[in-house]
Amino acid sequence: MNFALSQNIEKFGSPHVSTARDEEYLVFSRVTRQLKDASDRNDRYAMIRAANASNQLWTAMATDLAHPENRLPPETKAGLLSLAFFSLRQGHRILLENASADPLIEVNIRIMKGLRGDTSP
Repeated sequence: MNFALSQNIEKFGSPHVSTARDEEYLVFSRVTRQLKDASDRNDRYAMIRAANASNQLWTAMATDLAHPENRLPPETKAGLLSLAFFSLRQGHRILLENASADPLIEVNIRIMKGLRGDTSP
């Protein structure tokens, strides 16, 4: 173990080094949990906060995907941008029409599986 890593372990209390994928997974997990909890409790105020968080996440994703330095293959970017647009529309429907969060939760779960390398449906 190198010196810099050992200092981070002392500083953060964990030998786990997270990757960008790990961080993306955690953000999707957090937002998905908010959506699911709000839906399960039928809490409109919590759902508004969760849909807003989801919209912020998907806006950041779309911005990153559209950046010229994003190195993902064009077909992968196109697919993810399509999901981003769908997710943003669904988030707005949740806010404006009190639509179900289930489709958005499903998309997020599939993204999380992809980030983990799980290709099962």
